Amino acid sequence: MSSESTERRILSVLEEDAQASYAEIAERADVSKPTVRKYIQKLEEEGVIVGYSADIDPKKLAGQSIALVGIDVASERYVEATRQLKDIPAVEELYTSSGDHMLMAEVRALDGDSLAEVIEDKILSLDGVTAAHPSFLQERLK
Repeated sequence: MSSESTERRILSVLEEDAQASYAEIAERADVSKPTVRKYIQKLEEEGVIVGYSADIDPKKLAGQSIALVGIDVASERYVEATRQLKDIPAVEELYTSSGDHMLMAEVRALDGDSLAEVIEDKILSLDGVTAAHPSFLQERLK
């Protein structure tokens, strides 16, 4: 088996279960525990694995609203605006986008009103942000 397929199998197990032990990953990827340890360390050092997280169903969280927000930014203010967006605690994730908006942000707050305040007072008030288009998540289907 090639090293690329070994790497892919290990990553596939981690994507399914970020809490899997080295022993579980080794068994499911059909490699040894030292091989798993070596590949994971290499992938972390190379920045391929940037962290481990829990996959959360927003509907099951009491007192929390989540929106995916498409954000448009004036090109001359892009770098500064993205830095400032990363500093907003309610912005959980921030992505560049090739779609309808330059950036996509996952924004979380206690409720819909708080979420609207974050968008209005924190995101739209940033110098260079020209628009914010929220889509409120309602039900997780998968």
